Amino acid sequence: MKKNISQELRRYNYLFGETMAAYHEMYLKLGMSDSAITILYAVLENGGKRPLQEVRHYTGLSKQTINSALRKLETEGILYLEMAGSKNKTVCLTEKGKIIAEKTAGRVLEAENEIFASWSQEDADKYLELTETYLLALKEKTRNL
Repeated sequence: MKKNISQELRRYNYLFGETMAAYHEMYLKLGMSDSAITILYAVLENGGKRPLQEVRHYTGLSKQTINSALRKLETEGILYLEMAGSKNKTVCLTEKGKIIAEKTAGRVLEAENEIFASWSQEDADKYLELTETYLLALKEKTRNL
């Protein structure tokens, strides 16, 4: 059965897909996989260290994808995992990792900051407000599935 899809949803889906494609292209130009740069972004954005559970939540990547990317980044000497209590771990950038993260994820952060800085405060606030409203509604729909 074919569902009726609103013009707004079609436009949203198109914009979401194009946004993901733009990020993917950016990551390719920076020479890293989507998952690796997404993890570096999450850790760099938090000052070079971030609890593993937060990395999982912040990136939205699956546990398997994160573990695979972490192993590769660890092997390359870009980051390491530090025990934080008996069960928790913290993802930490090495000195080499800090340099690489700045050259990759740091450039993404810089580009995003420039975009937000070019908007009026009112536009930025409205965009973030609507994005949060959409997210909360989507989470509620997910709970009710």
